[in-house]
Amino acid sequence: MKTSPLDLAHELKKEGYLIGQEAATTLFLALALEKPCLIEGPAGVGKTQLALALARAEKRRLIRLQCYEGLDISKALYDWNYAKQLLRLQLAKTEDWDEIKFDLYSEEFLLSRPLLEAILSPEPVLLLIDELDKSDEEFESFLLELLAEQQVSIPELGTLTSKTKPIVILTSNNSRDFSDALRRRCIHIYLTYPSLEREISILSSHAPELSRGLSKDVCEFVAKIRKLPLQKLPSVSETIDFARALSALKKVELNYGDLMGTLSVLLKYPKDVAKLEERLKKWETEALRSRE
Repeated sequence: MKTSPLDLAHELKKEGYLIGQEAATTLFLALALEKPCLIEGPAGVGKTQLALALARAEKRRLIRLQCYEGLDISKALYDWNYAKQLLRLQLAKTEDWDEIKFDLYSEEFLLSRPLLEAILSPEPVLLLIDELDKSDEEFESFLLELLAEQQVSIPELGTLTSKTKPIVILTSNNSRDFSDALRRRCIHIYLTYPSLEREISILSSHAPELSRGLSKDVCEFVAKIRKLPLQKLPSVSETIDFARALSALKKVELNYGDLMGTLSVLLKYPKDVAKLEERLKKWETEALRSRE
């Protein structure tokens, strides 16, 4: 357990994640109060990476549940090993029933999915429930018991309570809102795209081979792009990939007229690339005029 938000931020930095002071304080309080932490924000701002870095910093095994539309209990919590149950029934036909009485719905035949695995783990773990907004309201309601009591209920076995209190991190891209009941059980962090100075620091941390000038040029360029009405704005990881792409091409600075063929590293939709290519012509003209 870290002793202060500054200590937590320092440990995360050692794991390659630069966190702002406000977010570090909120995350520290979530850990200190042993409350689930709901991290919200647009795609690509580092929500999942924060959870991964925290697991490393806290030296906890990561258990990750990737949410999607239609996710149900059999994929998230538990299922029964039907093949093993059937085999046991087949064996029972050749034995004395009174001597082999057993319960087909005991832990011996239980298949643990990520949520149950986190509850039953004998060692401290970090449970990441990633992109919860992709699941439906029914699954969200099912989570309430786990978030509030760190326990789950299985009809055939009863209530199973956590032995080691996992750290629980939930992430959301805000594609839908959550119920008051879920929000009430969590401490919240809202992440946005980093400031120019922090993104330069992130880029320098992940790609130290880049010159300071190129790092600054790239981050300023990406900041301008994020103001455009694009289908998908570039994430921090895509900023890093783009800067490395320019470095691979032996670029020492960013020139608007010399980016054709590189934009698909930064943008993932052809319409966005085409829109940016049109905007680049305008930016290049403005840059030339400013030098005159």
